Amino acid sequence: MNKKILIGAAIVVALGILIVVLPKKTGSKQEVQGAVTNMKEAKELYAQAVKLRQMNDPIRAKAVYQELIKNYSNVDNIAMIQKESEELNLQILFSNQQVPDKTVIHEVVPGDSLAKIAKKYNTTAEFIRRSNNISGDIVRLGEKLRIWTGKFNIFVDKSQNILILKDGNEVVKVYNVSTGTNNSTPIGTFKITTKLVDPVWFNKGMVVPPESPQNVLGSRWMGFDIPGYGIHGTVEPNNIGKQVTAGCVRMINEQVEELYDIVPAGTEVVVVD
Repeated sequence: MNKKILIGAAIVVALGILIVVLPKKTGSKQEVQGAVTNMKEAKELYAQAVKLRQMNDPIRAKAVYQELIKNYSNVDNIAMIQKESEELNLQILFSNQQVPDKTVIHEVVPGDSLAKIAKKYNTTAEFIRRSNNISGDIVRLGEKLRIWTGKFNIFVDKSQNILILKDGNEVVKVYNVSTGTNNSTPIGTFKITTKLVDPVWFNKGMVVPPESPQNVLGSRWMGFDIPGYGIHGTVEPNNIGKQVTAGCVRMINEQVEELYDIVPAGTEVVVVD
C-alpha cells in the first residue's frame, strides 16, 4: 500500500481518537460548551503538530506539542500526545537540526578529537556521533559538527518509579524504572561521576562478568557520588516499575543506553520519595 495513504489513515485514526474528550460527568451547559470548545481546539492543534512533522519541521511541531501538553492536559489521550512529544524530542536531539540557543556548530581544528570536543562542550562523544552520523572516532580537519549545548539533569520519583530526563526545566522524556526494595534508594541531590559500558558487577567479593546472565547491571552503569549507587540496565525487564533493587535505579537496557549517550559525567540527579 502507498506509504502516504498509510500515514494519512493513521492521522485520521489518531484524530478520531482525540475527539473523545467530552466530560465524564454531566455539568452545566457552560461546562459542556467549554469542554466541546477545548476538544475542538485540542483536535486542531494535534492536526497541526502531525502536519508539521510530515513537513519535516520538528521545531515548530515541538512547540505545538508543548502547547497541547500545557493547556489541554485533561484530554483523554494526553498520554499518547506526551509519548509522541517525547519521541519528537529525541528525534531532534539525535539529528543535525539546528535549535536556537541549544546548538552550536564546531569546526574541527588540528588536535581535535571526539573526546576533546565533548569535554569542551560538556557533552558526550556518543551524543556527537549520533547527531552527526559518525560511526567511528575519526573527525576530519575542517569538518563541521553540530553540538548540543543544553544542560541536562535527571529527576527520579521513587513513589512513581519514574526517571525524568530534563534539559534545564524542559522535560525531554519520562522513563519507567525500578528503585530500591523497602524504599532503599537514597534521596537527595547527586552527580554522575562514573560511566561504564558493559560493566563488571562486583557482588560480595565475586566478580560477575558483563556477559553473565547473573550480572544485574545490564549494559550500562552511571555511578553516583555516593558509593554503591547509580543508574544501570537490567537482566529482569519484567520488574521495571517495581521497588525490587538493592538501592540503585534500574532501566531497560535500550533506554539506559539512550540516556547514557545523552548525559555526561557531572550530570545532576535529584531523587525524591
